[in-house]
Amino acid sequence: MAAVEAGSGGEAVVGKMGKKPQGWKCMLFIIATETFEKVASIGVVANLTVYLVKRFNIGEIEAANVTNIFYGTLNFAPLLGAFISDTYLGRFKTLAYGCFASLLGMLGMTLSASIPALNPQSCNQTTRVGGDCNSPSTLQQSVLYLSLGFLIIGGGAIRPCSLPFGVDQFDKTNEESRKGLNSYYNWYYGTTTAALVLSMTIVIYIQNNVSWPIGFGIPTFLMLLSIIILFLGTNMYVHVPPEGSIFTGIAQVFVASFKKRSLKLPCRHDINQQELMLYNPPSRGNRIFRLPLTSQFRFLNKGAIVRDGDINIEGSARNSWELCNIQQIEEVKCLIRIVPICVSGIVCFVAMAQQFTYIILQTLTMDCHFGKHFEIPAGSVISISLIAQALFLPIYEQILVPLTRRFTGEESGITLLQRQGIGLAISPISMVVAGLVEHKRRNSSLSNGGISPMSVLWLAPQLVLMGIAEAFNAVGQIEFYNKQFPEHMQTLAGSLFFCTLAGANYLSTALASTMRKVTTRDGHSSWLTDNINLGKLDYYFYFIALMGVLNLIYFLICSHYYQYKVMSLHAEESIKIPTKEEAATEIDIDTHAPST
Repeated sequence: MAAVEAGSGGEAVVGKMGKKPQGWKCMLFIIATETFEKVASIGVVANLTVYLVKRFNIGEIEAANVTNIFYGTLNFAPLLGAFISDTYLGRFKTLAYGCFASLLGMLGMTLSASIPALNPQSCNQTTRVGGDCNSPSTLQQSVLYLSLGFLIIGGGAIRPCSLPFGVDQFDKTNEESRKGLNSYYNWYYGTTTAALVLSMTIVIYIQNNVSWPIGFGIPTFLMLLSIIILFLGTNMYVHVPPEGSIFTGIAQVFVASFKKRSLKLPCRHDINQQELMLYNPPSRGNRIFRLPLTSQFRFLNKGAIVRDGDINIEGSARNSWELCNIQQIEEVKCLIRIVPICVSGIVCFVAMAQQFTYIILQTLTMDCHFGKHFEIPAGSVISISLIAQALFLPIYEQILVPLTRRFTGEESGITLLQRQGIGLAISPISMVVAGLVEHKRRNSSLSNGGISPMSVLWLAPQLVLMGIAEAFNAVGQIEFYNKQFPEHMQTLAGSLFFCTLAGANYLSTALASTMRKVTTRDGHSSWLTDNINLGKLDYYFYFIALMGVLNLIYFLICSHYYQYKVMSLHAEESIKIPTKEEAATEIDIDTHAPST
């Protein structure tokens, strides 16, 4: 018989052809692929707002909304990509198809910038302010939005599969391999951040100061290089086959529990004994980490109550919509626990999205010179936040973690939820700073004919704070999802982080539209206008800061009731469906996970 293959979380693997996980031997290909892909994809879209305003003659607020909608859709797409990967294609094929889709999108963007017929006639700043610029034609808009569509498809396939595909190459039952896996996470985050900085500086500088076609052509070439590197390592990869849609399993748990809602759970006051009486067959997938039964969300446990006729002779469930196993139920419980925490991250990312969007518009009205001869591109100012994050992460790992470990006793210094909470606390502070700077910038612009003599470096403090907030909250979220989701749901874990980003982008768009309508009542001028010098952007930032404070309170309530995941490692041979006679010989499992 073939040995057990890798589980969806990257467990011990020996493939049907005898292939073992190669660990770091594969990482050169995977990390290089991810790095070039990130430089390429971010290099194309990071400067999207400026491209829409300067190259497609779209109004500033409309361009900001288009950008937010694009990023929102791009970040929701991984949810569909995770479904396709887990159900039909597997991670490698999904990743490969996504790379080709991204390449097509980048080619389209390059053509839209290169061919005069595919973009409207250029428009200078004076004409743009007067609103006399030529609008893009239907053909020009079609090519642009089709290209963005391919980028969304590509991102939706690549983002949920990239990190877990690398995890699949490690044997999590081997101590040395686990150390390599921890190092892989560090390299993955580090190279991704470096790629973002490179895109936000050099690539954007080329787009703004050299040529848009060249600025888009370089990412397109890097994307092609990324695909080549990915396929060079094909023979070394462990390819984990798709195990079926997790969404079907989630639905089955709710349906089965509802159908058996009138039944009484056995041993209600002893969760260990209750586990022995419920349906708990051997794992038939590639998973070796089993989740013990817990008492939280007890009503779902009814889905595993065995009635006469529920089990076939060989021990399988006769109808999966009427009988679920304990593993399925506990996986759904993990998801239920995580979702409220996930929601709290949305408001934090709203602050980031609004700062990053409007900072570009602020920069267009400020002095961007750094020295006498160098001018900072508007889209590159955001890289200050990325640089702050990149510099803070090693400080956090090498100094703060050992220091806090002495007081807390936690191996990671602070818990995953505490790390996220600190980020949520810093986020509204950055918005208050942003409001104070915007107030000063607007007054300066109005006093100097619309262009402020203030240096763009005035925007640095809020960006540094936001970078530190992201180092705590965003990186904390990614680690939280990867550690708290069951192994069977690792691809979903990768997509959930991007769903929070998507929710933030859509909420940002809705918030901006609502704010424009509300603040224009009774003849007042809107806080948000195409000419930000005539608006009250600082008030808007203060409002988001207030939202952040309320969100922090919500997060503290959710984290108080959160239970961390508990795992049990079983040998497949020893897992049986227990009978009442065997129940007394089973080993009890402590299922009371600690709460924050």
